Formats: sequence, structure tokens, C-alpha cells
Amino acid sequence: MSGITPLEPGKYYHIYNRGNNGENIFLEERNYAYFLNLYAKHIQPVAETFAYCLLRNHFHVLARTREERPGRSDRPARSRASQAFSNFFNAYTKSINKAYGRTGSLFEKPFQRIEVTTPHYCMRLVHYIHWNPQKHGFVRDFRDYPYSSYHALLSDKPTILQRGQVLEWFDGLISFDAIHQVLTVEKEIGHLVGDDVD
Repeated sequence: MSGITPLEPGKYYHIYNRGNNGENIFLEERNYAYFLNLYAKHIQPVAETFAYCLLRNHFHVLARTREERPGRSDRPARSRASQAFSNFFNAYTKSINKAYGRTGSLFEKPFQRIEVTTPHYCMRLVHYIHWNPQKHGFVRDFRDYPYSSYHALLSDKPTILQRGQVLEWFDGLISFDAIHQVLTVEKEIGHLVGDDVD
């Protein structure tokens, strides 16, 4: 990851990546669930997750890297989360390559990350992440899209998402729903979304 700053412990990040050369990273419906299962296995030990959206050729995640645990000195804390994401992408790529008879890199390298420094921008980014399928024309209304955290955050079912914290940013469930009715103005959070893709 030459030239890319490793993920620092205890910080919020917008993490996103797309298929190499714009190719799809999700080839059929079962890939979405597999991606989320692998994500939980590799990333939950090193980061908390607040929102996500998986699209055919890219994805977005809002996550906070966990603080350093006492007594863990096997690897610098600032590289642990970055390595976990790298391992996750490699594991998913190997599975897709094996299942579909492809070779080589599935994702662009390195994966993109933008630090998010205030609760207000965390809230705006959650809204943007959920709105993404509508922005890219996958659905007419993002609330109909099945591969984002939107419905899990509205639900009371168990989830690995930090639902309580997300709803706190929005001042509760009613406000969460109301704010999601408003279209995202990208220019207001452009520095947090990076070079988004179609």
C-alpha cells in the first residue's frame, strides 16, 4: 500500500472500492450474502460498521477502526485494520475466481479510504451510502434496494451494525427516516465520497 496511509485505530472512515477495470464484483445474488459473511469474519474483529451499500461493481462502507487492545504488540495497530481489509478482499477474490473460472485481481488496488471526522458528516455519509443505488440508476427509490444497511438500521432484528450510534447521529428513528426522504446534495459532502463510480 505504498503512498496510502494505513487505517489508524479509533477513527471513522468511508471505505470504498470497485471492480478492476470497472467489472462487476457481484455476479449473482448469492455473492452479496457471501461478501457480507466474509466481511463480518475479517473486519468485525478490527472495526465497527455503521452503514454499507453493495452495488454490482462497487461498494461503500462507513466503519470505525477499533482502539488498540492492551497487550497486543504483534503488529502496529495502524496496520492491523488495513491488513484485515486486504485479507478480506483477497479471500473474496479467490472465491469468485474459483467459482467463475476467472484469474487475477477482482478489485482496484489500493482500496480507497477517507477519514470522517465529525458526527454530522457521519450522518450525511450514511444518507449518501444508502442513496447510492438510486444515484447510479439501479433502482428508482433506494429504499427498494436490498443490498444496503438501510432496512437493517430501521429494524429491531440483531445486526453487526452499530445501530444505536447511527440513530443517535440522526436524533432517533423518526429523524433517520425523515432525513432519508430528502435527496442527497453531493457537493456538500464531496470531500467524503471521493471519486464515486458508475
